[in-house]
Amino acid sequence: MMGRAFPIVAVLLLSHAYAVVTQAETRQTSLGATDISPIATDLDEPWAVAFLPHGEFLLTLRGGEMRRYSATGDFTSLAGVPPVYARGQGGLLDVMVPRDFPNSNEIFFSFAKPQGFSAGTAVARARLTDDALTDVTIIWEMPVGSRGGRHFGSRIVEGNDGYLYITIGDRADRPSAQDLSRPQGSVLRLTRDGTPPPDNPFIGNPEALPEIYSYGHRNAQGAALDENGQLWVIEHGAQGGDEVNLVQPGANYGWPIIAYGRHYSGAKIGIGSHAAGMEQPAYYWDPSIAPSGAAFYAGDMFSEWQGDLLVGALVYDLIARLEITATGKMHEAERIATDDTWRVRDVRVAPDGSIWFLSVAHGTLYRMAR
Repeated sequence: MMGRAFPIVAVLLLSHAYAVVTQAETRQTSLGATDISPIATDLDEPWAVAFLPHGEFLLTLRGGEMRRYSATGDFTSLAGVPPVYARGQGGLLDVMVPRDFPNSNEIFFSFAKPQGFSAGTAVARARLTDDALTDVTIIWEMPVGSRGGRHFGSRIVEGNDGYLYITIGDRADRPSAQDLSRPQGSVLRLTRDGTPPPDNPFIGNPEALPEIYSYGHRNAQGAALDENGQLWVIEHGAQGGDEVNLVQPGANYGWPIIAYGRHYSGAKIGIGSHAAGMEQPAYYWDPSIAPSGAAFYAGDMFSEWQGDLLVGALVYDLIARLEITATGKMHEAERIATDDTWRVRDVRVAPDGSIWFLSVAHGTLYRMAR
């Protein structure tokens, strides 16, 4: 199926071949006037965007559609997407284009996979043709899913080591996040074939899944590498207590034994906010901003933000900009809140240094530039 993302009145081709509508709105940030332009509109629950060569990009819609956009705004709805469990937070979720795509034509994506009357997070590898996904292979899926539509997690990051780092939510089964025999509430580290690398931290532990890299997470819907190649995850808290965590191999991040914030009932979570052997977040929000997709800024267009973490928020309609302190902690330096930043699901930095973000409320993919 071919379509148009927007009526092109005039198109500006950038040095990296990304096309934008010239009808931009001027917004104010800490750096002064910034232009925000719609790239794709009329999107039904967009979840993730990923860049392809030559100005193209992929976009996922939670209901199960993956689109391939050309540099001029035309899109193709790709055939070959497997059936998804589109309920609550479940559906077609993240998409990741690896560094070797120009040679391999492979992509990776995550989704809530139907498993009888249940569903679990799954990760697939596929080859991308002009209008379809081919050779679709599920490289990993939750061994035993569960009912309900909560906490699938599901960001995919390609590490500098070439391995895949995948966030798995606790599926609203809180104790599972402390159970190393189950993948819920963890970060996985996999080869591109879905097998655990031989140096994963729990290799040889008969009581742990070998693919687990870290655990004690609640529902990480953001994940990104910093300029040093370190993995950070951003996870939803309950009523308060959203966390930004620097991921270390084998580390326990405490959920649900320790947390900031409280349960939605107002009840206390676990034993408090600290416990021996459990990591502290680099930053947390209380009250919650419901963080989602995130990216570390790297580029020339907003060079003053180099190395800062940009986090989309599904509450308060903003993008949070966090700076890393000399001690390795973070502080929130700015809240970018405009008429466009309503329920931001994903944030990405384009090859030209512009910042792209998905607004669920507007059903629009935007480009921020100056």
